[in-house]
Amino acid sequence: MRLRLSSLFLKSPFENLQKHADKVKECAQLFKEAVVCHIGEECKQFDLLTEHVARLESEADEIKRNIRSHLPRGILMPVDKFQFFQYLREQDKVLDEVEDALFWLSFRPKGIPDEVSADIHHLVEAVVPPIERLADLVSLATLYFRSKSEEPRTKIKSLIRDIRQYEREADHMERELKFKIFSSIKDAMLVFHLIRLVEHIGNIADHAQNASDRMRAMIAR
Repeated sequence: MRLRLSSLFLKSPFENLQKHADKVKECAQLFKEAVVCHIGEECKQFDLLTEHVARLESEADEIKRNIRSHLPRGILMPVDKFQFFQYLREQDKVLDEVEDALFWLSFRPKGIPDEVSADIHHLVEAVVPPIERLADLVSLATLYFRSKSEEPRTKIKSLIRDIRQYEREADHMERELKFKIFSSIKDAMLVFHLIRLVEHIGNIADHAQNASDRMRAMIAR
């Protein structure tokens, strides 16, 4: 009976958690494409790309609500419910920050100043990998909680280290870029806009790392 109940659990929340992670991964390349499009100024697809991201974020929110509303009561779970929901919260915040970054970027339709456009592009490149890795993290976690095999657990720990390293690199780039903005841009409003944009982009990697930290807690013995 215990195995049957556990199987029912995995069939519902973890499958939906994977669907949510897949939405996050799908947004990663759209986010990158939208920022590159905006920086180039000649691209006419920015609004369409941001609308696509908004639709994915809305679909992910629906999945999140479904997970929260239909988690079976009293069922035997392979993880702590609080930790599970903490993971879901951080994974969802990745999408929120992607949408916020694009929304904030749209406030300046003339694009990004040449002095920092390449740096913004590089920062976006740095935060995309940890976003994409979350789908793999959930997939491995589902396998681990179903089988309790050591191999997926080892891969999860390695993936968590990779995400942490990506976040460190993005954090370093964020600090360097803020310094460059203050030293090279003279327009106060533009400085404010760029600093907030950089923070939104950096927050994407921060929440990806936070999600991986929650996963680390879930697989701890």
